[in-house]
Amino acid sequence: MIVSLPYPALVANHGGVWIDAGDGPAMVSPRDAVRRAADTPMLLLNAAVTASRLGLPEIGGLDLLELFAFVHPARFCVPTAGGLAAALGLDTPGAQGAEAAFLRVAAARLLDTLGDPAWPERHGAWAIAQSLARQRWGWAQEVTRRLKQPAKPERLLFTTLPKWEDAAPRPRPKDIAVPDGQVDATLARLLGPGSEQRQGQRDYARAAAHAFRPRSMATAPNVALAEAGTGIGKTLGYLAPAALWAAEAGGTVWLSTYTKALQRQLDAESTRAYPDAATKRAKVVVRKGRENYLCLLNLEDAMQGGFGGRAGIFAQLAARWAEYSRDGDMVGGDLPGWLATLFGRAAVAGLSDRRGECIYAGCPHYRTCFIERSTRASAHADLVIANHALVMINAVRGRDEAGRMTRIVFDEGHHLFDAADSTFALHLSARECVELRSWILGPEKAARGRRRDLAARLSDVIAYDDAGALALEAAGQAARALPADGWGQRLTSGAPYGPIETLLCAVRTQVHARVTGQETGYSLESEVAEVLPAVIEAAVGAAAALEALSAPLLALEARLVAVLDEAPDWLDVPSRARLDSAAAGLRQRGQLLAAWGVLLARLGGAADPDFIDWFAVDRVEGREYDVGIHRHWLDPTRPFAKAVLEPAHGVLVTSATLRSRAPGQDHWRDTELRTGATHLALPPQRFAVDSPFDYARNSRVLIVTDVKRGDMAGLASAYRQLIEAAGGGTLGLFTAIARLKAVHARIADPLTRAGWPIFAQHVDPIDTGTLVDIFRADPRASLLGTDALRDGVDVPGASLRLVVMEGMPWPRPTVLHAARRAAFGGAAYDDLVTMGRLAQAFGRLIRRADDCGTFVLLGPAVPSRLLCAFPAGTPVERVGLDEAVARVANLLAFVAAPGKVSAGDDRARGGP
Repeated sequence: MIVSLPYPALVANHGGVWIDAGDGPAMVSPRDAVRRAADTPMLLLNAAVTASRLGLPEIGGLDLLELFAFVHPARFCVPTAGGLAAALGLDTPGAQGAEAAFLRVAAARLLDTLGDPAWPERHGAWAIAQSLARQRWGWAQEVTRRLKQPAKPERLLFTTLPKWEDAAPRPRPKDIAVPDGQVDATLARLLGPGSEQRQGQRDYARAAAHAFRPRSMATAPNVALAEAGTGIGKTLGYLAPAALWAAEAGGTVWLSTYTKALQRQLDAESTRAYPDAATKRAKVVVRKGRENYLCLLNLEDAMQGGFGGRAGIFAQLAARWAEYSRDGDMVGGDLPGWLATLFGRAAVAGLSDRRGECIYAGCPHYRTCFIERSTRASAHADLVIANHALVMINAVRGRDEAGRMTRIVFDEGHHLFDAADSTFALHLSARECVELRSWILGPEKAARGRRRDLAARLSDVIAYDDAGALALEAAGQAARALPADGWGQRLTSGAPYGPIETLLCAVRTQVHARVTGQETGYSLESEVAEVLPAVIEAAVGAAAALEALSAPLLALEARLVAVLDEAPDWLDVPSRARLDSAAAGLRQRGQLLAAWGVLLARLGGAADPDFIDWFAVDRVEGREYDVGIHRHWLDPTRPFAKAVLEPAHGVLVTSATLRSRAPGQDHWRDTELRTGATHLALPPQRFAVDSPFDYARNSRVLIVTDVKRGDMAGLASAYRQLIEAAGGGTLGLFTAIARLKAVHARIADPLTRAGWPIFAQHVDPIDTGTLVDIFRADPRASLLGTDALRDGVDVPGASLRLVVMEGMPWPRPTVLHAARRAAFGGAAYDDLVTMGRLAQAFGRLIRRADDCGTFVLLGPAVPSRLLCAFPAGTPVERVGLDEAVARVANLLAFVAAPGKVSAGDDRARGGP
């Protein structure tokens, strides 16, 4: 098998570069590897990472991940040699140089699969392979010569996908309560026979059942605030009353998370409630925003030549995946995250509906649409696994399904404040305006995918309506006043075009005039105070331009509503749905324009005490990418409570770190303020149960006092020594991307050469979810990251035994934070936010009863009052770096030895 492949294999990492041409791996210089790769096609594993390790923007070759995606679409694989070996049933390569030889074996195994009569993903492969050959895909020659043409023509993708069927609306749920005895029995069934019955989990499930009782008065839901420490079994604890109520009442429970990782976990856990696969498909639906799903019309356009080059190859692989996908979810679903990285985010974005351009019933794929199928399935599901943003947006926009959200579980409830803050915020910025212009006029230049303007999307429904046609034409003319492509260069050079760009140029001038001394990597902000006359003058012209655009959009919406009311003969059910959706989209844009007008009217006038306004120049690594005016609610839980909580009948808000732990304060009061419960007519029910884990024995916190802030060499040395002492298995958390990159640059090569591979968010060209998958799969690996890794990362066992946090995670002193700090308690508010972050970071360390590990905080001056963020009983000590390294090494030695002792043992602490 190996001899049949004439291609050498190339492996490059921080430890070196190896090439195997069939006579064994040989270590070569990066320069020699680049030269040879340019002359001869090489077998690669993750071309994006290989190019990064060689210092190249990209590298050509035969990527085994692309071949895996073709051979096994919609199948999971960690994109490493070990992950590929596990997926293919091969032996994991040992030494780093052996990976090159392994790639040749793995490639042969994948290609041999094409001739296996039992290959389950054969259907559709031959036709896609022919298309990929025309696209000059690197693997096409090897694939096509191994695939046999089917005896009969195979059905095309667009005819193989199942069609959704309309069904009568679900009756209103019955008004029932779920008795404690039935909750206990359901929980026992979910746990399975012989499982441990934990009193804390049983009590938690009964407390969660409060949200499933009939409410006693309108706009006053039964709210339960429930904190369940890590290890209680929170997920099954609320699944028990949720599944029980859904079955008995005939209603739908929305399970809302903040992270995609928890969505996947919930989906997996729900199998306990519905072990039969067919039943689960009917009873459990995963929902996300429509921009996450494959758009079949965009895919058809791409497959017919709308995409070229690498994007065209991705479209064919996406079509291959779509036939086997569970639900068409391209972001966090069963499309491998690494596939998007290999082909670029633009290729993925071009296949989804990110601009709200859907034509609904006018689409030839409407009946097989993944989004429509998911939406309709959720109407009759028992459990809908969604996210905070989707739940809030549905409620705000008044969609039909918002009326069905009578029972909601908000897991990761400590993030509700932030989720509401994002949902109910308002941004009048260059990028937002360009997006609106593109929605109306279409793209300014050729773009990937189907990008049609508003006139094209509505042409057939207003073809015989003169008033609608006039309104549409007027909207197109008015939209030309919005910023277009190239706005950044015009603003930088002081030559804006149109009234909106003139306003943004004046805003940019004020920000640069008022803000000095900022770190180059951060965005620049200025309060909306003592506004420059140029800004106020420009705001008048901008407001007039927005009003000129709003009027025809509202008129067009009115015409569509009139058509719906008149119900002509041609208006069937699908057409009605399409018109209704188009009218809703116009209404949404009209409301946005009206809100922008209100925001502009505030400039130069009195501040609204309910809101926080500021000007900003958004930057990444010093490069400006947006300019605008921003408005956030001072307390975003107010609109959240009005739009989401009040219409519901029962709501459970839960988390492992729901309560504040600040000493001398009412811990539940802060929770009620940050979840919106304080704005409701009835008080919530409170419940808390501590983790059953023995933190005093299995964990410890070491505060390293002799690593000076700002000493980058010292910081990097500390990370390197700690990771070496732990033998990998380290999660490194940073409060700034610049420091993460600087540390990674210093330690990646020596650690990898020593056998401790290291990966980093914002450095490696790998999405965050895949980075966590790689980290979880290799106990020797370490992972560096920022906020996204502080929450929602579940890595139990030996793969995570040390967490190192660079500095105290104080909130950044933004305009928004300064206003809330002043309103919500000053320094106590800083402590509240910081302790929440510490608690979440520490929570990554101990995920199972037999886990043990160390949390190291690199900070010379950590206030003692914040140490209550850690679980009660956790040993906390202030030590020097050398002592911390010794204790981490001692813990590793004793954990690895027979008769493992806990971290609380005196010997494991480095004691006598």
